[in-house]
Amino acid sequence: MLFRGFLLASSLLAGTAHAQAVSSQAMSSDVYALGEVRVTARDRAGAMVGGSVIPSEDLRRFDKVSIDQALDLIPGAVAGNSGGSRNERLVYIRGFDRFQATLSIDGVRVFLPADNRIDFARFLTADLSEVQVSKGYVSVLDGPGGIGGAINLVTRKPSEPFEGEIRLGAGFDADGSLNSDAVSGRIGGRTDRFYAQVSGARNARTHWALPDSYRSTTLENGGYRDHSDSEDWRVNAKVGFTPNDTDEYSLTYTRQKGEKNAPFHVTDTASTRFWTWPYWNLDSVALLTKTQVADNAYVKTRFYRNTFENGLFSYDNARQNTQTLGRAFRSSYDDVAYGGNVELGVGLTASNTLKAAAFYRRDKHVEWQRTFAPALTEPRQTTTEDTTSLALEDTQHFGARVDLVVGASYDHRDLSMAQDYNSNAFVYYPLTDDGAWNGQAALIWRPTDASQLHASISSRARFPTLFERYSSRFGTAIPNPSVKAERAVNYEVGGKVELTPAISVEGAAFYSDVQDALIQIPVALGPPFGTVSQTRNAGDGEYYGVEAAITAQLSPSLTLGGNYTYLHRALTDPTNAAFRPTGVPDHKLFVHADWRLGRRLTLTPNIEAASTRWTVTSSSLVSPVRHYRTGGYILANLSAQVAITPKIDLMLGARNLLDQRYQLVDGFPEEGRNFRADLRVRF
Repeated sequence: MLFRGFLLASSLLAGTAHAQAVSSQAMSSDVYALGEVRVTARDRAGAMVGGSVIPSEDLRRFDKVSIDQALDLIPGAVAGNSGGSRNERLVYIRGFDRFQATLSIDGVRVFLPADNRIDFARFLTADLSEVQVSKGYVSVLDGPGGIGGAINLVTRKPSEPFEGEIRLGAGFDADGSLNSDAVSGRIGGRTDRFYAQVSGARNARTHWALPDSYRSTTLENGGYRDHSDSEDWRVNAKVGFTPNDTDEYSLTYTRQKGEKNAPFHVTDTASTRFWTWPYWNLDSVALLTKTQVADNAYVKTRFYRNTFENGLFSYDNARQNTQTLGRAFRSSYDDVAYGGNVELGVGLTASNTLKAAAFYRRDKHVEWQRTFAPALTEPRQTTTEDTTSLALEDTQHFGARVDLVVGASYDHRDLSMAQDYNSNAFVYYPLTDDGAWNGQAALIWRPTDASQLHASISSRARFPTLFERYSSRFGTAIPNPSVKAERAVNYEVGGKVELTPAISVEGAAFYSDVQDALIQIPVALGPPFGTVSQTRNAGDGEYYGVEAAITAQLSPSLTLGGNYTYLHRALTDPTNAAFRPTGVPDHKLFVHADWRLGRRLTLTPNIEAASTRWTVTSSSLVSPVRHYRTGGYILANLSAQVAITPKIDLMLGARNLLDQRYQLVDGFPEEGRNFRADLRVRF
């Protein structure tokens, strides 16, 4: 009732709606254009249709340190928590999870070949120029996957002969104690033909604190959240050559390192795991190019080599100081991927453009594990898989105000090696392949210069990961090498309009038909194994809802904005009538104001609110698995930006000012009241 009453009251402020970005500001000049991707349909002016762009200034003024936090700013997307012992932050786009929505950095796909369990808290925002998000419609030119959405992190590029910035940040608990520190910066420059830049960001967190109203349990006594420490840093270097106004060639290198601990479920003593990740590292080198090969034709390329190194250590006890028991192990991943994509665009006529794209990626996953009872170090096990995609997209202009975009692609995967090690012997899984067709269309109409309407349909498939096909899940599952791709057919109608030069409104209604969804089905093996699970294409369902947002500049010193999302998800498990899709609220609201007080001070109060969401209890000996709804929440936040000089400014932020106690997933409460300061110096 509290959330519904607040939602009704806030609608007077938020107005009718918006399905685009939080800010209407134009893209900044430091956007690395080669790193942008065509993740969704675009009109002839290049504007995204049905997607969102979060600019760097919004990331800073709303104090969004990592990508999971950033996506809470836009309609249709929401952050979550994996729960359990993995301590991963999640994102959902219109109900689709991290397996069904792709992540890229400058258009280069981030993919973890074993399980693709991407932890979005490991990706910092301080050195980004913008975050691109597509919802529902993901262009076939972007490659395979992405049945529900796509996220692309765009880095920065210098626009002046010499430029740079340094940012220093610190985080504090409600009692004023220091809980984190951050530093980021960049330096670079450009000439008429060349540019170069180095940028980086680091965030180290010793802990975070629970709300004062939290009641202590056997596993968590309140105050500082036990085992909530983490550290992440990333460096990005790029050099580029621009021989003329149309061509660009750039070499980039990104190194990302992280380590994290894992807080315990606060009540489940039977399933507690003492896990930590001493390293979670990504490395990428990429060559990005664009060449105008004729007056009416261009070629874009991306070639890359990525690595992923990951260590998971399990200990005997909560102090994490001994490894002697059967539960203790050291699991290591050493993965490498290389590949690329080529896109050719040709203007066939003055009103028609045809684009073709080819995508190739080889993933090599290597894993091994050291156990202590018995003492054993496994030999390295290797899995190798190739993924390809061929795509066509045609854009036809009907007069000056109507565009039709039609696309199709064929994706294919080919598993060439799949090793495991069990009972002191190698296991070789069956080598399988799979293929899937994708198709989509979008109609865009601009009835006036200040309005746009669109309708789209997109049918896309997603191949299962190695984990979904082969993992035994610590002896609780059996492999299924023949499991096939899952599919979603996404429909959307929406539009945007500038009611006045100071007021803009956007909105969308969407429906997704989810087919052959991958879910765990119980399988009775009999004594001594009992009942285990197996991944099968057994789920079907539907996701539907509306998104809305408004931005209104009421005066030169006051701007109001907000967005709202309603989402309903229904996904069936034929073996479990009580099953519910978890992690996403039915209602989500974000409201903010920008109030400029004089030349130097701007206040940005904002409210994040969400209704209840389904979660599931831990699987333990004392608590049977059951689905239930968490409580909703209303978070009152405030940031203040102080312009000390034209080149120096200070941001002060406060989050969860009311110190509300809430959780997104069973047994894992979220952070209480906290504060942050960020000093930026530009030169």
